[in-house]
Amino acid sequence: MALFPFCKSSTGSVRVTRIQLLLYCLLLTLIIYFIRERKAAVRVKSPSLIMDLLGRDRGRGRDRKLDRIEVQQTPMETPWGAPLVWGDTHNSALRRTKFAQRGIRAGLLVLVVGTYGKFVRRFLSSAENYFLPGQMVTYYILTDNPRSLDPPIELGLERQLKVVPIAELPRWDRLAYRRMALIADAIRDPIKGEVEYIFAADVDQEFVAPVGEEILGDLVATLHPELYGRPRNAFPYETEEVSSACVEQDEGDYYYTSELYGGLVSEMYKLAHACSLLILQDSARKVVARSLEESYLNRYLIDHRPTCVLSPEYSWWNSPLTAEVPVQRLVSLGRQCQAYDKQKKEQHKC
Repeated sequence: MALFPFCKSSTGSVRVTRIQLLLYCLLLTLIIYFIRERKAAVRVKSPSLIMDLLGRDRGRGRDRKLDRIEVQQTPMETPWGAPLVWGDTHNSALRRTKFAQRGIRAGLLVLVVGTYGKFVRRFLSSAENYFLPGQMVTYYILTDNPRSLDPPIELGLERQLKVVPIAELPRWDRLAYRRMALIADAIRDPIKGEVEYIFAADVDQEFVAPVGEEILGDLVATLHPELYGRPRNAFPYETEEVSSACVEQDEGDYYYTSELYGGLVSEMYKLAHACSLLILQDSARKVVARSLEESYLNRYLIDHRPTCVLSPEYSWWNSPLTAEVPVQRLVSLGRQCQAYDKQKKEQHKC
């Protein structure tokens, strides 16, 4: 049946009224509009599709510079309502004001073992300039070689350094298996009761911009800069079911780095203690997680979602895979070296 029936004159000829003519014109205009909109939608791929293609094409021999994802939009909140922190936003300014008004006592914990002693002075000097400026901070140095801190490093007002001796760990892989247990032991004694918040960081890093009170929360995790904005199937979660760090396909919102995480002392103890038990359990069965301690950290943070998530500003290094960020605040020298080619590694003495 016709959309608009024609009117016949008394002589039988077909005629179109003015109203019908207007309706035809309107219908034609709408058809043209929807055709143009459909063509435009086909030409523009969605960001999630682009990221998915980037994730699938990794390692196919093309120009790796195309892998870098520019963060055009900076979400301020996670899907479960926790703040997603970018340092220069209005939300971060409010958080800094809130904590600065009441004052806090915070700790920064690093492991300095073996050859990592060469990084400690640079790390502490940069922390003095940029880590929680104006607040009371205690640096906890877990080390198998206290002499790496000689001569003593000059600290500012309301800053102190405590050395926690640990047994010698000659190989880096032993450190990866022991780190969570060492953190849990240090929190139990001497850290518990001395500070309110504690952050664990890798010592082969450098603070290059302010890291203020905006990072404080009950349980704080940092987004991995090479995996932020990428599809879920690109995350290097542990997938072997025999591992205590195994993550199912329908689990996980983000992938977190082990370069920096923290929170209330009580929450950090729970995290470190739980992860150390899982690592011990797998070690007894000779099971090795894909990303070592980082795998167990991500497993824990899936079961206990962070109350504060730090953007890749707070863990960054220059590689073709890292997301662009407004400000680089904490740069990993160790992972930066991993991103260099052989010539650059020799040049930077990696």
